[in-house]
Amino acid sequence: MKAPLFTGVCTAIVTPFDGDDLNFPVFDRLIDRQLAARVSAITVCGTTGEAAAMTIEEKLMLIQHAISYTDHRCKIIAGTGTNYTKDAIRMSRMAEAYGADGLLVVTPYYNKTSQAGLIRHYEAIADSVNIPIIVYNVPSRTGMRITAETYEVLSRHPNINGVKEASYDLPLISRIRNRCGDALNIWSGNDDTTVAMMALGAKGVISTTSNLIPKEFVRMCASCLSGDFTSAAKQQNDLMPIIDAMFCDVNPMPVKTALRLWGIDAGNCRAPLCDLSPKNLALVENCLSGFSVS
Repeated sequence: MKAPLFTGVCTAIVTPFDGDDLNFPVFDRLIDRQLAARVSAITVCGTTGEAAAMTIEEKLMLIQHAISYTDHRCKIIAGTGTNYTKDAIRMSRMAEAYGADGLLVVTPYYNKTSQAGLIRHYEAIADSVNIPIIVYNVPSRTGMRITAETYEVLSRHPNINGVKEASYDLPLISRIRNRCGDALNIWSGNDDTTVAMMALGAKGVISTTSNLIPKEFVRMCASCLSGDFTSAAKQQNDLMPIIDAMFCDVNPMPVKTALRLWGIDAGNCRAPLCDLSPKNLALVENCLSGFSVS
């Protein structure tokens, strides 16, 4: 049995920019909101954090700052995955040296690989560090997916703690649970499948929408963890309008827009991401009416 790196909510935090520079004062404000909501963890330099549009040096600066600023008040999971194994190892070792609690490692993209190559990739990274790794399966972004058979092999490595599953393949969750049991933890990688996946055995969610409403996500996951899926289902249903709005366009364009509308200016997304269309801007504006910034 592997104890999960975290349970409940991990916010995949946005990266604030001031022009071309990292905006650390706004980053601290965003972290403070998460800590006040008592999230279990924060992922830095994930998809929502625009890691693909940042240099390695910028990512390492942001990871190091988050670890120092939070000072063990919540777990920090560093996004260190890339499509070149040696670069992923380098990033992972640096994040561990800075004091990260765990690593989020996305499957290789563009060049992709076979399932055998995927196993070698993850085992090489896991062999290079001594902190837990969360595998990140997001086929819509990477063009490849992980099979249940591959998960079974990866689950045997002591440093591979679990998976952020963002494939929208709910039957796969049951197959992973069947093959791996408690040797591989699962977290929802899609906000709108959180309750369904937790009902199948997931330990929580790595969330985008919790950048905006962390307390609501903490409450929903707490209901799941206590076994009250009736309440959790209602909470999920009530949150669907804002969840849908946060994915009306490419993440993190909507969530950064929503933060700006709430007076938290995290800057623009880096190109090639751009501003929302008038239609999607109106959708985001409308969804915020039932919530208040704190």
